[in-house]
Amino acid sequence: MIKIHPFEAERPPAALCASVASVPYDVISTDEARALAAGNDHSFLHVVRPEIDLPVDTGAYSDAVYDMARTNLDRFRDSGVIVKDLEPGIYLYRLTWQGRSQTGIVCCCDAQQYREGLVKKHEFTRPDKEDDRTRHLQVTEAHAEPVFLAFHDDETIAALVRADLGSEPYCSFEADDGVTHECWKVNDPQAYAKAFAGLDALYIADGHHRSAAAERTATTLMNGNPGHTGDEAYNHLLAVCFPSSELRILPYNRVVSDLAGLTTSDFAERLTSVGTLAPTDDPTPSGRGVVCVHLDGAWHELRFDPAKIDDSNPVESLDCALLQSLVLEPMLGIDDPRTNSRIQFVGGIRGLDELAEKAGASGVAFSMHPTSMEELLSVADSGMTMPPKSTWFEPKLRSGLFVHDFSGSSS
Repeated sequence: MIKIHPFEAERPPAALCASVASVPYDVISTDEARALAAGNDHSFLHVVRPEIDLPVDTGAYSDAVYDMARTNLDRFRDSGVIVKDLEPGIYLYRLTWQGRSQTGIVCCCDAQQYREGLVKKHEFTRPDKEDDRTRHLQVTEAHAEPVFLAFHDDETIAALVRADLGSEPYCSFEADDGVTHECWKVNDPQAYAKAFAGLDALYIADGHHRSAAAERTATTLMNGNPGHTGDEAYNHLLAVCFPSSELRILPYNRVVSDLAGLTTSDFAERLTSVGTLAPTDDPTPSGRGVVCVHLDGAWHELRFDPAKIDDSNPVESLDCALLQSLVLEPMLGIDDPRTNSRIQFVGGIRGLDELAEKAGASGVAFSMHPTSMEELLSVADSGMTMPPKSTWFEPKLRSGLFVHDFSGSSS
């Protein structure tokens, strides 16, 4: 039984939504954030990328960065850039891009259910990134960015969403990347809570570090509170929950800077030992078990030998796992893709021309078939974890449209 909770959202007035909303902290560099926020004092990048308001030589994890996040968040509150609702609510958040829409339910989930595995993971977290998000949470005392969750389609929830979408959104704008963002406050929060109680699990689509940091923060505050009841606001994690059928995963492509001393002909010959290799004019893989390879200025299709694919294993049968185990490690020496500096990961939103450019004359690029939602849910249900950079969800949630303040005892 999944528990969700209404919360007293801090959100921008309708007229400010477009100027406040920003891309998430983890999809841009500090320099990119500084450029995006230039001339816009309302941009939520001042909260999630607060180093942009500090000297350029400030350490990324210095105390000053987190203190600035709190200062800027409080400035937004004091100046009315974000305003707290007077009573708890649940919200809808619809994103429309390239003719497709996905509508999520904005609510709070339980830290305890994350601990129990009812909010399921499919990735490992990096300690440095988890520590960073934990410090940001503890200093700001707010969930400044929601976790992106998925659930198996449910008709009861779908009917509630359809009914609430019948009214005018209180927030509607098109961002500079062409994504339209719309928000509603639902009529009956308890009806959603009752409907979610019929679900068996929620799945983290994007936001593993934020989820882990939120649970760590909740645990710290719980252990420091002798009167802990479980109903405190710090136990509730800000999330946007989407039906899995509406979500779109783009490929997460790979580029290796060199061929580990091999000539292009030697490397191509080794590729034929794990599948069939043929020239192609279409660098987009046609389906599972197929990877397109940019080598020596040309694209090739590598179709893995079916005998090398263990379909009974939901992780090892993933294309990114096959590439790692059959090509990247044994042929190119990429033993740990999380730490090896010779490999780059390129989100599918950036296009295939960038892949070829990054590979250059001496490297190799791999155009991947996107992981499916069914594969992601299967891995999470098995209790296993995907290889790093297996999924790229698009469009991204904008930050700043919903904030959950847990500094007090209310929800």
